[in-house]
Amino acid sequence: MANLKELKGRINSVKSTQKITKAKQMVAAAKLRKAQAAAEAARPYAERLASVMGSLATKVSGDSAPKLLRGTGSDKRHLLVVVNTDKGLCGGLNANIVKEAKKQARELTAAGKDVSFYLVGKKGRAPIKRDYPDAGKQGFDTSAVRHIGFDEATQIAEELVELYEAGQFDVAHLVYPVFKSALAQDPVTQQLIPVPSPNTAEASEAVVEYEPDEEAILEELLPRYVKTQLFGALLEREASEQGASMTAMDNATRNAGELIEKLTIVYNRTRQAAITTELIEIIAGAEAL
Repeated sequence: MANLKELKGRINSVKSTQKITKAKQMVAAAKLRKAQAAAEAARPYAERLASVMGSLATKVSGDSAPKLLRGTGSDKRHLLVVVNTDKGLCGGLNANIVKEAKKQARELTAAGKDVSFYLVGKKGRAPIKRDYPDAGKQGFDTSAVRHIGFDEATQIAEELVELYEAGQFDVAHLVYPVFKSALAQDPVTQQLIPVPSPNTAEASEAVVEYEPDEEAILEELLPRYVKTQLFGALLEREASEQGASMTAMDNATRNAGELIEKLTIVYNRTRQAAITTELIEIIAGAEAL
């Protein structure tokens, strides 16, 4: 059993850790409100853009459609764009994203497809590279970016489009977390390139005259759609990171409090036992005299 000095040191150490986790919880809670508002504000624009693109996509077909819409004519080579965080201490968020990415990779490999990765964020690199050693060759580093924004989404989108135009892959899938609440951030996978054309009744029934023609508009709209989807994924990542971090730090603070209580009980019992032993020795010595 540890002596009184060791127990006192452990209690003080846990108290110091509790102060840190409490501070990080408060910081994450403050950042979460802003990140959540940004993520929720971006969703209607992305949905409306997809609706407009769906209306346009129904009016073009075959070789007249831009390459970002019609594809390469093959689906052999698949690229998984995995969006992880750059910082830890956010519970199982990154583990769940990596799990989703590996699940998609296994399913594509089982179907006879070639799979490669494009990694955004640092925390998902190591676990993915353990199973896929070549996974770290392509990616985008956001660790030095203080406030993630549309500029970073544009850079990623332009690089992905360049790889697509160069024939590096046929289909790209975006794997990222969707923020629902501080307790729930669910990883999802959606096709990014070639851009999926929404097949809605409204898009097919709407009678709209476009100027200039649909092909010219799509040439401009499709790259913007890719950027918007990536920007939305980055915003969802930021909100998910802060929500998961707040929850994880709250749990850590509670666990530290419980540990302090247990150590304090052990400390008091040990101290009482030491006092009792000293009293017995004093009484025994007095009786011997």
